[in-house]
Amino acid sequence: MQSFYEATVDRSASRSSGHSSAYAPLTGRRSVNVCIMGGGLAGLSTALGLAERGVADVAVLEAEQVGFGASGRNGGFVFGGYSLDCADLLKTLGPARARELYTLTTDAVDLMRKRIQRYRIDCDVTDAGVILANWFDEPARLDTQRRLMRDSFGVEWEPVAAAALASELKTSRYHGGLFERNAFHFHPLKYVLGVASAVADAGVQIHEKSPVVRLQRGGAGFVVHTPHGALEARHVVMAGGGYARNVYARVERAVLPIATYVMATEPLGARLKDALDTRAAVYDTRFAFDYYRPLPDTRILWGGRISVRDRAPDIIARLLRRDLLKVYPQLRDVRIEYAWGGLMSYARHKMPQIGRSADGVWYATGFGGHGMAPTTVSGELLAAAISGERPVPDAFATFGLTPAYGALGLAAAQLTYTAMQARDALAARRPSPRSTP
Repeated sequence: MQSFYEATVDRSASRSSGHSSAYAPLTGRRSVNVCIMGGGLAGLSTALGLAERGVADVAVLEAEQVGFGASGRNGGFVFGGYSLDCADLLKTLGPARARELYTLTTDAVDLMRKRIQRYRIDCDVTDAGVILANWFDEPARLDTQRRLMRDSFGVEWEPVAAAALASELKTSRYHGGLFERNAFHFHPLKYVLGVASAVADAGVQIHEKSPVVRLQRGGAGFVVHTPHGALEARHVVMAGGGYARNVYARVERAVLPIATYVMATEPLGARLKDALDTRAAVYDTRFAFDYYRPLPDTRILWGGRISVRDRAPDIIARLLRRDLLKVYPQLRDVRIEYAWGGLMSYARHKMPQIGRSADGVWYATGFGGHGMAPTTVSGELLAAAISGERPVPDAFATFGLTPAYGALGLAAAQLTYTAMQARDALAARRPSPRSTP
């Protein structure tokens, strides 16, 4: 199942000429300071954070290819926050610690901008903000969200009146919105490959097609075994995401592998403005929301739905096309050229799990569909902790490796999602508070 992203990158060209062998499978046995298991954005951000701090002898092991998982297949939104709603973050942690954790993500947005410039990563950046569009005819939803972000998190999301929004999004589905200026969207796989190239240039060894088959204690650290080699490592980082299997049970049993779906239309040319007359990315206020954005070549990239099933491309295209036409019926004759799905790791508490377990393994996982900035956060926090700069903030210990209960957890997640879809549908049918007598 090839994504639009995979179809539009040249992996060989993304590798630095001076590191043509950096992605070869691991063979033989050697010692390193840090071994990172997982070549997605969490693992690579950790590697880059270590390199930028002068930590040498780092290796990254990837079972497939760099960016194979959610890091290279997602919607490409880069903005603040976590999968857990900000109101729930505030309720759980209190004002000071909630703001501390949220600010880490907005700092990560800025850091990603700087890295794109510093390492000359060509990743189709559109620095035009993100619109939260109100699916419900209830202005209080937006007012409450805006006040929360301003008063508790120090962030000003700008109100967009219904008429102004309708001039940008050519649909009658929305009832105004909020504009988050400090946000951008991009080609996530190009970014991940660019980070990998920067990591390789810094001397980190990246090994693709090197699945970890066994992790054991050894000497002053660990021994990490792959089919054709082994690394003796003082530090080990588990950053495997939704595809990690039989490597490190403490992390794997604490996340659910949830499937998400994305598609891309054919290039629309001038017709793009018949639906989207904006460069911003868009998502809506439902629990089961759509998210979409205009691409530089005038396609629309559209994502939504979650499931415990990783469906075939034709089924994904049919489901998401139906969602697209509910919002933009004027696109009914537009062809869908790419449709794909993939697994992300999701924790029961909806927060990333970042820290170090009792047996000494560092971990960064459970980014739950809101991962671009939080994966960068995890990389910075783990790099700072491993290098001795500062410990991981205590607030993350609140969101530990809570068991997800495997198949039971997946069934519960699907039931929750279905129930919330039903709730959203009922709320959308309710008359507006302004029109009730």
